[in-house]
Amino acid sequence: MSGQYNELLKKVSIFASLTQDNLEKVEKLLSLKKYSKDSVIVSQEDKGDSLFIIATGKVKVVLYGESGRKIILSIFGTQNFFGEMSLLDGAPRSANVIAIEDSKLLILHRKQFLNLLIDYPDINMAVMHELCTRLRRADDIIGNLALLDVYGRVARILMDMAKKNGIETDEGILIQERPTQQNMANMVGTSRETFSRALNEFQRRGFCELQGKSILIKQTHSLESEYNK
Repeated sequence: MSGQYNELLKKVSIFASLTQDNLEKVEKLLSLKKYSKDSVIVSQEDKGDSLFIIATGKVKVVLYGESGRKIILSIFGTQNFFGEMSLLDGAPRSANVIAIEDSKLLILHRKQFLNLLIDYPDINMAVMHELCTRLRRADDIIGNLALLDVYGRVARILMDMAKKNGIETDEGILIQERPTQQNMANMVGTSRETFSRALNEFQRRGFCELQGKSILIKQTHSLESEYNK
């Protein structure tokens, strides 16, 4: 790829410790594939033979229940990666991954990935760290669904987004380019209508304010109290 994605790889957590020369070696192993909006990138139970790195676009990691209920586990954007679990344990994919928008993904096949783990021990530690982070997040999602009511789950997802991607302003914490209300509803395991009612109630109480595709969190302590009851 002649260095086209070298700067991107520097920002991918599992490759952050590599030297410039080694990053160039990794880049030569990658192939590029484009996915249109709403296309399925990975299906649950498929054989896992590739690691995916998001060059542009966004994807969502989704589980479907027997009743058709949908839960979004994560939304990943540029610099994020997915697919590492199946490469490590040889088991089928654990979830579905769907493009939220037109996306370009860099693909690293299993044999090449395992060779990198042998050649660069720092990647091993970075992968384990990421796996632990994602496991903790999965535990949080399970706990939220089991223990919090809808208002508590909506408050939690807003605060999580504020802490992860929020920008401090004089008025509060601004979450830019928020997911759609349908995707946010799927993240907390409820319907779009119920999510919208909770969000409207939070606006009425002055906790937050919708600003186009952004959300301004105006009273963080009040929102936190909603899921700490």
